[in-house]
Amino acid sequence: MNVQKQASVFSLTVVVAALGYFVDIYDLLIFGIIRIPSLKELGLTPEEITTQGEWILSAQMAGLLIGGILWGIWGDKKGRVKVLFGSILIYSIANICNGFVQNVTQYTAIRFFAGIGLAGELGAGITLVAELLPKEKRGIGTSIVAGFGVLGAAIAFLIKEEFHWRTCYFIGGGLGILLLLLRISVLESGLYDRIRKSDVKKGQFSMLINTKERFSKYVKSIVIGLPTWLVIGILVTFSSEFGKQFGIAEDIDPGRSIMYAYIGLAIGDIMIGLVSQWLKSRKKALYIFYALTLISILLYFTTQWNGSSGWMYTLCFFLGFSIGFWAIFVTVGAEQFGTNLRATAATTIPNFVRGLLPLILLLFKEIRGIGNIGYVNGAIITIVIVMAISTIAVLTLPETFHKDLNYEEV
Repeated sequence: MNVQKQASVFSLTVVVAALGYFVDIYDLLIFGIIRIPSLKELGLTPEEITTQGEWILSAQMAGLLIGGILWGIWGDKKGRVKVLFGSILIYSIANICNGFVQNVTQYTAIRFFAGIGLAGELGAGITLVAELLPKEKRGIGTSIVAGFGVLGAAIAFLIKEEFHWRTCYFIGGGLGILLLLLRISVLESGLYDRIRKSDVKKGQFSMLINTKERFSKYVKSIVIGLPTWLVIGILVTFSSEFGKQFGIAEDIDPGRSIMYAYIGLAIGDIMIGLVSQWLKSRKKALYIFYALTLISILLYFTTQWNGSSGWMYTLCFFLGFSIGFWAIFVTVGAEQFGTNLRATAATTIPNFVRGLLPLILLLFKEIRGIGNIGYVNGAIITIVIVMAISTIAVLTLPETFHKDLNYEEV
């Protein structure tokens, strides 16, 4: 495939991939945005809204974990485009079904299946874009996809403000069905087409962990993304609970917190692509955004005591911007492995990060329950643990900015 053809395919692929990720983010975060009104209408108490909300979110993340493995393997065995079709069909149907739930059990089960469907979108899309672009452009291309895609969270909040929570689910499912029509025009990756009928082993998950080198790269690629869902899954999603702990008199709307965080994340995703391009390095860009994350978290826990809802939303925006390394994180995961394992890696890595959120929530719950540690100090200790592990992973992961992706793992 020549450079001109790559550029032409890139334009079409990025538009469709960005729209796909937009719908994916809408459906992924809609529960967090309408968690309180939906569970309140189902008859839960304020305490149950918190505890059952954590449980439903954990079920969705568990679905992402399982789905990530399934879609990743299929993406290498059957093709990236087929994953994009299959995943969006499943999560669109699941979200429509979510509009009919009558109890927590139904809610939990359907969010689990929605999670399975949602798991395939980002990894397959990023893999496709990365393989269709020359190495000089792929970082910017994937950042545009992620930057536009995460705006789905802002639209989800705006729709929540205008419609009943059940209608929000119907709209999400309907957007997914419409996106299927656009997917017809998407072409398969040329790199994948080259190995499609070859005898090279494709989509074998065991190959990611059967050598010390690949296993090390795979684990580190997962760990560097943990701060993103640490911030979104705890500090932003449960901003209402933190607001009460900080003595903020005004009610905090977690849906609004998520909206501001994802607007910041969208800007951050695009900025880190430009920074990475300017520095000619993925790792140096990650160092900068990790530092911004630590600064934003420090402000979150030191400047909000007896504060205001407006400052909470402002900090959620800054938190979102600082964790805007999601696009580069997924790109790094795709760049670490050969074509026959790339979709498996790029799809499982972000979903393992999402799927590990229940463990982070469990760690947070256990720590805050020890002695007199409490809610706020429990969150701080959890953050210190996760950030320390993630920083070590970034420091020791290989640089991939100039890496040629035209190779296979053996």
